[in-house]
Amino acid sequence: MKYEFAPDLQYEAGKIAKTLFPHIKIGFFRCLRSYGSQSRDTIARCHALGKLMQKAMNVPAFYAIEFISENFDRLSDEERIKVIIHELMHIPKSFGGGFRHHDFVCERNIEMFYQKYENLKKAVKGDFLHKEEKEVENVFEADKSKDKTERQRRLFGFRFR
Repeated sequence: MKYEFAPDLQYEAGKIAKTLFPHIKIGFFRCLRSYGSQSRDTIARCHALGKLMQKAMNVPAFYAIEFISENFDRLSDEERIKVIIHELMHIPKSFGGGFRHHDFVCERNIEMFYQKYENLKKAVKGDFLHKEEKEVENVFEADKSKDKTERQRRLFGFRFR
């Protein structure tokens, strides 16, 4: 087996964690891709540094999410996000090195969190675009009587020369 850090998955998992799971400490989990797995059904695994090792090493809890490249990389974008959500759901609110089991991490809850994530993404994007359009509209409405350089300054933060 070969492991390598997966910055693309780390970024995506970080966005999802910030949005859906604020108890997850972004600096204390890493995403890795593994290559050469013989597993046919496993797509990803969540690993934790258990309490005993934390005490022995005098370090806080730490989680690693392994994405099995042969199985994960061929999924659609939607399925990849659902797998990331699934693995993040295993991390309990206590963030102490334990796991949430499949009584909580189930298809119904994964789908619920996925829909929530997609809706939040759309809402944030929609609010941003709506707000941006409204600001531009307001600038033009308020500046009909002002000269061109003043409109440029208000719109772009500076004026063109």
